[in-house]
Amino acid sequence: MDLTFNESELAFRDELRGWFADHDPGREPEGDEDVHYAWRRDFQRQLADDGWAAVHWPVEYGGRGATMTESAIFFEELGRSGAPLPANVLGLLLAGPTIMTYGTPEQKDRYLNPILTGEEIWCQGFSEPDAGSDLASLKTRAVRDGDDWVITGQKVWTSGAQYSKWCMLVARTDSEVAKHKGLTYFLMDMDQAEVQVRPLRQITGESEFNELFI
Repeated sequence: MDLTFNESELAFRDELRGWFADHDPGREPEGDEDVHYAWRRDFQRQLADDGWAAVHWPVEYGGRGATMTESAIFFEELGRSGAPLPANVLGLLLAGPTIMTYGTPEQKDRYLNPILTGEEIWCQGFSEPDAGSDLASLKTRAVRDGDDWVITGQKVWTSGAQYSKWCMLVARTDSEVAKHKGLTYFLMDMDQAEVQVRPLRQITGESEFNELFI
């Protein structure tokens, strides 16, 4: 197996390396986690302006249509440069591609660009206290109420929930079928009074993770 980069991949790397050289984010700012997060978010906007925030996205959605190898090169060069990880990494890697694949044209128009620019941050509502990451055991429920869904339950280890506008939330919508079925993936607006985010304080004093009560 030949693991050396081909000419196209080398050109991609060199262009990206040049961009990072011209857009030095500087040293990580001093301050609390909010200051650090704002720094990451600002740098993501710069990446998005030049099509680097989500290189694996199709060009039509603001990416570069990068291959898997080129995507790996991006993260290698990101680390090499000392630049921060994009603030909306879950949106870029999970929510965006899911919406591209399964979303309606209206959903793509509504959600993709704010994900790319970091205008709207996304978190992931999968893990639960009694289920961990075993989705077949989750207990959060969603019940249809006219045109709406009423969701009740609890999520845990929800990274970045305190900054998020939207949540990729999985809930049980059918309890009569096998446990690994009857699950639905929701795009849940976090800006609701019924959605409570409680920080999980780490030994460092930071709160990277959260509990989510719905």
